[in-house]
Amino acid sequence: MKKETLWTKDFILITITTALSAIGGEALVLPVSLLVFDKTQSTFLSSIIFICGVLPDAFFSVLVAPLIDNGSKKKWVIGLDAITVVVLVAMGVLVSKTGFVYSGYVVFTLLVSIISVFYRISFFSWFPSLITPGFEQKGYAVSNTLYPVITLVMAPVAAFLYQIVPIHLLFLFTAALTVLSIILESFITDVKTSSKTIESFKDYCQELKGGFQFFKKEKGIRNIYSYVSLTNGVSTGLDIIKQAYFQTSPHLSVMMFGLLTTFEMIGRSVGGFLQYFIKVKPKKRFGFTKFVYTVYDVIDAVFLFMPYPLMSVTRLVLGGLGVSSATIRETAVQSYLPSEMRGRVNAISSMLLSIAMILFQLIAGILGEIIPLRIAALIVSALGMIALVFFIFIPTAENRKVYEATVSQNKGSNAE
Repeated sequence: MKKETLWTKDFILITITTALSAIGGEALVLPVSLLVFDKTQSTFLSSIIFICGVLPDAFFSVLVAPLIDNGSKKKWVIGLDAITVVVLVAMGVLVSKTGFVYSGYVVFTLLVSIISVFYRISFFSWFPSLITPGFEQKGYAVSNTLYPVITLVMAPVAAFLYQIVPIHLLFLFTAALTVLSIILESFITDVKTSSKTIESFKDYCQELKGGFQFFKKEKGIRNIYSYVSLTNGVSTGLDIIKQAYFQTSPHLSVMMFGLLTTFEMIGRSVGGFLQYFIKVKPKKRFGFTKFVYTVYDVIDAVFLFMPYPLMSVTRLVLGGLGVSSATIRETAVQSYLPSEMRGRVNAISSMLLSIAMILFQLIAGILGEIIPLRIAALIVSALGMIALVFFIFIPTAENRKVYEATVSQNKGSNAE
């Protein structure tokens, strides 16, 4: 009898392509960010680039999800990678001839962000189908560990490359990695998660409506993703406040702020490693998640009142706890969701996340201008705690049903 394993041909290939994508992204995103600020000397113009990278999620994710849910995920992923290659090569050639043009980077960021909306929904709808049933936690542990490990390695490498390699060559390098990803993706099994086809605008509207109806009906899914969106928005807002605090405090520095990210990524790497080997039983998932969310929110609230050594330790711990709760959440949610609904639910989540990030950036920016930064951090963190109570603690019964789901179960009301 053949022994089942997570490390099938399909999972190995999708893991390699995920790593290649992360390496390419890290090799390009930081240098572009550094270049824009170096050339413009404007935090506002730099923030416009950031917002351009987030806005498409708020507007397009929900609209494109029905098309992806009812099509071949493999064809979507490979096709979008091919378009990305064209955009990267075009940008590389353009930059080599014209030098730095701010408007060009704005257009490039918008284009890549729009492509990413389609790509992310396609990929995250495809990925769960490539995990051997029963190995979901291990599969998401691998996925969630790749990024922090690659960030740890690539962040200093990307900063070094920015100093010695012309930016147009970095565009071409990322394009080459994407071509390699396309070649590997072509050998992965195609999975069509729905037998339906969209043949008219009426069909499209019906599918779009179905996604919102599902999200409205499934209270546990709605609660979990609403909280995740809000807590990520809070985290984004706090990052702005923390960075300003480190830049204006006489006993701190930007380098010390950057080191906190390193500690967090080390914690995420260790946490992902442990999640691979230590399986959390479905009955214990929700209790563990509530504990992690509570610790996270409390520490974030008092973070700027800590001495720096304690800040470093807490970022290390929170990195490990954060990746653990994310792995458990995705294991449960993707087990609970019907495969034909994954794209639409992930799209609604992306939309909520983008709106929350933009909203909390504005809230944090305004508060940071009018009150002391530590107090601003307390207020923003308090909003996260309120969300934790109303979306996680109070509706415990609905949320627990999702967290205890396994792929072998009839998925509650999903099976109706």
